[in-house]
Amino acid sequence: MRTEQPWGIGAGIAERFADIGASVVLTDVNKSKGQEVAARIRAKGGKAVFQAHDVANESHWEAAVAAAIGSYGQLDVLVNNAAIEQTVWLADVDFADMQKLLTINVSGAILGHKHAIRVMRPGGASGRGGSIINISSVAALIGAPGLGVYSASKGAIRLLSKAAAVERGALKYGIRVNALHPAFVQTEMGEKLPGDFVSLGVFPDIDAARKAHTALYPQGRTGVPRDIADAAVFLASDMSSWVTGTELVVDGGLSIC
Repeated sequence: MRTEQPWGIGAGIAERFADIGASVVLTDVNKSKGQEVAARIRAKGGKAVFQAHDVANESHWEAAVAAAIGSYGQLDVLVNNAAIEQTVWLADVDFADMQKLLTINVSGAILGHKHAIRVMRPGGASGRGGSIINISSVAALIGAPGLGVYSASKGAIRLLSKAAAVERGALKYGIRVNALHPAFVQTEMGEKLPGDFVSLGVFPDIDAARKAHTALYPQGRTGVPRDIADAAVFLASDMSSWVTGTELVVDGGLSIC
């Protein structure tokens, strides 16, 4: 059984990529945590730099892509991972909160495509194609109470991935695009969810929420960042050279029940 410290999926992916020899640019709005992960990678002999990055800010995307080119001379893989989550009944949605979530989760990913494609495509600063991996969610595939807004955002990522894959193929850019669909993973965001369900009255207490949640998985456990990172490595590598526009579900069987 895999057990890990509950850091984020993005950090787990960055560390896994570095472990297999990739040169990594980590980006986040949280500078201290991002710098900590980059330092941890370098301490293990890996290559990593950190770039402060708000995915809802287009100039930040330009700076992040420039950091990759400036540090390593190329950009071969983009992992669109940044997201926030709301647990709220649809009748109680706050418009400003909804806009913030959709801007980060959806607009941020679209901007990532825009600026990564510009450097990956023929004639770009990197110019040799690549792989774009969008982190969607099992919430884009099945319904869950209180997750309507979040599910809508991840459903958008699911179809963005397919549309982008078709477009990139038609333009002969040599860029593959795929979506990863994790279930709830042991991260700061994932660990928050049972408490949110208790607050909504779905479960009477946190223990009941966690037991019910774990019982949903045929494999008998929730996920850890390494589960998602291993799948991302596959989609980034030549092992998936004929894979584009697909949805790789990494959910311990949750969505088949």
